[in-house]
Amino acid sequence: MELRAKGLPVPTGSPFTEEIFELLERALKLRRRFLNACDPTFVTDVVSPLFTDLYQLTMLAGYLRHGLHEQEATFDLYIRRAPFEGGYAVWAGLETALSMLESWRFEDVHLAYLRGLGLFDETFLAYLRDWRFRATVTTFPEGRVVFPNEPLLTVTGALGEGQLVETALLNVLNFQTLVATKASRAVLTAANGERAGSVVEFGARRAQGPDGADSATRAAFVGGATGTSNVEAGMAFGIPVVGTHAHAWVEAFASELDAFRAYAAAFPNDCTLLIDTFDTLASGLPNAIRVGLEMKARGQRLRGVRLDSGDLAYLSRKCREALDAAGLADVRVVASNDLDEFVIDSVIREGGRVDVFGVGTRLVTGGGPGGGALGGVYKLVDLAGTPKMKLTADRAKSTVPGRKRVLRVRRDGRALLDVVALEGEDVRPSQLVTDPQNPLNRTRIPSNVEVEDARQVVMRDGQRTHDREELAVLRDRAANDLANLPEGTTRLLNPHVYRVGLSEKLQDLRSRKIAELEASLHS
Repeated sequence: MELRAKGLPVPTGSPFTEEIFELLERALKLRRRFLNACDPTFVTDVVSPLFTDLYQLTMLAGYLRHGLHEQEATFDLYIRRAPFEGGYAVWAGLETALSMLESWRFEDVHLAYLRGLGLFDETFLAYLRDWRFRATVTTFPEGRVVFPNEPLLTVTGALGEGQLVETALLNVLNFQTLVATKASRAVLTAANGERAGSVVEFGARRAQGPDGADSATRAAFVGGATGTSNVEAGMAFGIPVVGTHAHAWVEAFASELDAFRAYAAAFPNDCTLLIDTFDTLASGLPNAIRVGLEMKARGQRLRGVRLDSGDLAYLSRKCREALDAAGLADVRVVASNDLDEFVIDSVIREGGRVDVFGVGTRLVTGGGPGGGALGGVYKLVDLAGTPKMKLTADRAKSTVPGRKRVLRVRRDGRALLDVVALEGEDVRPSQLVTDPQNPLNRTRIPSNVEVEDARQVVMRDGQRTHDREELAVLRDRAANDLANLPEGTTRLLNPHVYRVGLSEKLQDLRSRKIAELEASLHS
């Protein structure tokens, strides 16, 4: 057995029987079953319905036992605050999530494992064998810019279906939205430079595992990155792959100049030289210019020089001056070294002349103030036609009951505010809307605006309602949305707070539910 060969023991007293051990062997083969087609919109190892928290399964077993599992339920997924202390988020991961929902099946290996836990009876395991996701999913199109306190995705269907998918949906959508937002912040900042720099994703080696790296690469592209160093993700998603060479390449030759000449000979059409192995200005840059001129004489072109250490603002200026003086004005200056939007902003403000920013660790991990993880939540808001609400002592965590629609209010294409209303409610200009976090803060929808449904049904009865979209379409959607936000919304520090308001009828429902729940607590 493969597992036995790897020395994996069966613990004493373990529920893992020989049958389960054999089934685990099969699980290794099942794990990447859905990757073999190499769908350019979907790569993830999350193909198992066991990718869930245990309490989802125990609740589901309880629902089945008490005959509640088929009740129609509505769950809303939303965020309470924008990541990175910013003013927005870029919605990403939807295609991955939908593919997962389509593919989920409880295989023999999954059921055998659950049986071995000793928690679940055979009636529940038989139910799981036939379990399929047949619900309706309503959501923002992927790549759309979204905001806190509005339902980003809604699942409506049997309680037993909506409950089970919570963990996986939050995992996929929280992470990819976090990274896409981080990428967009870096991209927008880089574009403010004198030469409007671009961003490429360099983070595979620092990501949380291979699946984290691939998901981060996908999300970074949606957020505006132009390429990646991750070859597997490049193949899977059709993203341009980019790269230079490591310091080890230079150290492998007798001299830096020999190393540069060898690399130029090996890759004459894609040659970017790393120039900080020894001394950037005294050695690396002069040698790169020498090789660049030799390539030019052969009818070739040195594509770039890369900085990976030191004062990037100062060094990039010196590189630009020397390259231009040598007649190599078309050679790009590439910079890396623990970059994020704030470092990029600093480099630009200090007069740096970087054309391409390679952003790695802080991008693929979603690092930085207000980052690390996106706090998306998934809450029951309606059951069998009755609005449901979590009241809680912390009113900031109380939910908004009822089935909803989300409308985006625009003027001349520019987004002004979003309105969360009851399903089927008519929303017009001049109507009052209320801040979900502060009911005393109210405003009217402006006149002379267009009011449009911001979300669409993307899955009905567990089947997609739209064709898959190419990543470039999602990327363009994000860029267009970011260009049409109120002034200051994308500012790195103290951004403009984009307004999200509850309609009058929805606010009235919420107030009544609060009063009912409080009255019941004191009765």
